[in-house]
Amino acid sequence: MEKLTRLVSMAPLFLLFSLPFAFAGHDYGQALSKSILFFEAQRSGYLPRNQRITWRANSGLNDGKASGVDLVGGYYDAGDNVKFGLPMAFTVTMMSWSIIEYGKQLAANGELRHAMEAVKWGTDYFIKAHPQPYVLYGEVGDGNSDHYCWQRPEDMTTDRRAYKIDPSNPGSDLAGETAAAMAAASIVFRRSNPAYSRELLRHAYQLFDFADKYRGKYDGSITVAQKYYGSVSGYNDELLWAAAWLYQASNNEFYLNYLGKNGDSMGGTGWAMSEFGWDVKYAGVQTLVAKFLMQGKAGQHAPVFERYHQKAEYFMCSLVGKGSRNIQKTPGGLIFRQRWNNMQFVTSASFLATVYSDYLTSSRGSLKCSAGNVAPSQLLSFAKSQVDYLLGDNPRATSYMVGYGNNYPRQVHHRGSSIVSVKVNPKFVACRQGYANWYTRKASDPNVLTGAVVGGPDAYDNFADERDNYEQTEPATYNNAPLLGILARLASGDGRYKQLLPVAVPAPNPVIAKPKPAPKPKLTPTHASSSNPITIEQKMTSSWNDRGNTYYRYSTVVTNKSYKTLKDLKLSISKLYGPIWGLTKSGNSYGFPKWLSSLPAGKSLEFVYIHSASPADVSVSSYNLA
Repeated sequence: MEKLTRLVSMAPLFLLFSLPFAFAGHDYGQALSKSILFFEAQRSGYLPRNQRITWRANSGLNDGKASGVDLVGGYYDAGDNVKFGLPMAFTVTMMSWSIIEYGKQLAANGELRHAMEAVKWGTDYFIKAHPQPYVLYGEVGDGNSDHYCWQRPEDMTTDRRAYKIDPSNPGSDLAGETAAAMAAASIVFRRSNPAYSRELLRHAYQLFDFADKYRGKYDGSITVAQKYYGSVSGYNDELLWAAAWLYQASNNEFYLNYLGKNGDSMGGTGWAMSEFGWDVKYAGVQTLVAKFLMQGKAGQHAPVFERYHQKAEYFMCSLVGKGSRNIQKTPGGLIFRQRWNNMQFVTSASFLATVYSDYLTSSRGSLKCSAGNVAPSQLLSFAKSQVDYLLGDNPRATSYMVGYGNNYPRQVHHRGSSIVSVKVNPKFVACRQGYANWYTRKASDPNVLTGAVVGGPDAYDNFADERDNYEQTEPATYNNAPLLGILARLASGDGRYKQLLPVAVPAPNPVIAKPKPAPKPKLTPTHASSSNPITIEQKMTSSWNDRGNTYYRYSTVVTNKSYKTLKDLKLSISKLYGPIWGLTKSGNSYGFPKWLSSLPAGKSLEFVYIHSASPADVSVSSYNLA
């Protein structure tokens, strides 16, 4: 990989982050719709007639055939063409949890049916992958051979071997997470499809029994998964996680007792967590058990459940910076756990903060931290700040959701989006040919991977939009899954949330009214003559006071109104008294940012700046049209 270039200097960073700035609002309804759409791009198998990502086609149609089982369907996890069972199951669990908590809000935004279809695409596959009570197929394809090739899913020539766990080759973490997914999904379909709901719950019961009875780490049985989705945390967290979901789905006291009797020995009450994701589930378990405690369901296990509760609050306090040990954040305020796909931890933690905020509101409680009590609204505000950063309110003014906003990743590390659609050019793309002809192209993807949340910036808010920068530009299904609930919650405003009442997911209506679009801020054109093919429009998006001074944040959109590609753009900017992001300075002028070499016809780029004055004077110095 090429060395990443820091795009902002330390002086502007100091100025920006010493100010209590706030950014303009976002269209959370639009972001929600896009985030669900991404799952359709990740589908494997026979695509349905209502498929909305039309550049995709059928793929993986022989999956499982060599093993005598039908494993057609499911999801590709990220930018490759492997079906990994553990992250796929976590994805389905989190999508289901989003619907369980915020189904009414999803319905109000016209997305409940799409969200439920996304869940069912996963659970239909899991039913196939669980042909016997003590057999579960946990992977199709091999990461090593898959990564050797760069091909569209429709062209795959890589090994599609299927890998399973059974009593002789156990995988309690894999079986436990899949049980959790099936149990959570059974709640989703309880009203709209009761027969299917019962089928899912039956599989969940069997998978939990399998996971608990034949214990072992799945990557010791499916060794090809170790390099890609190794189970570092072991399987105790998944056993507790599955028990929590089975109790919520069934009200069976066996699973409540399991949480009470095993909480201490399995780490549920002992681990103070700083992350939540496809591998480590403890923070999720602690949040669910805290909910049971608030609902008055703990019974004889109240002392143990209180210890779960304390650890859930430890996690929440660390998020808002009020704990004894707080989660690391970038200078721009984003949770930072690791360089490789850090955004997965951002969305998962933000989801927990969102639901816990509503649990506290429902119970009329507050978060008790070592640095003082925190109101539920503060916890929700934190989750909102993370989502706003993801959508573009950050030092680079970059949206890390593909297709949202003007400045989003264009060279995504994703085989399907980076190669011309098979429907546009059906000519076969061979294994290594894809690397030579498509992977190395320094151009935007031919197919927009709408809604995909990429790995995101580094610890200093830097990001390089380059296809080979897989740590930052590769998306994943489990990045998006928790966002469904958060975005539905934010799109629906404050309202009253009774999250401790019995769950009742509404049945999706055939026709759902779309929400009213949010009013757009007025744009102020500057220095754009009728004869100029380039327009420049500025708007003030926020203002704040600090130490007697008023600061303003301005967003500037440059649009190519011509019918040709704009190159070698030079902008003159005067009366600028603060930091600027989204352009590259060269001498006394400004040009395209480092991640952009040209601007196609009809397209726009956005840059932002902050200073304590009226808008800067921005004009075009020179350009070329090709």
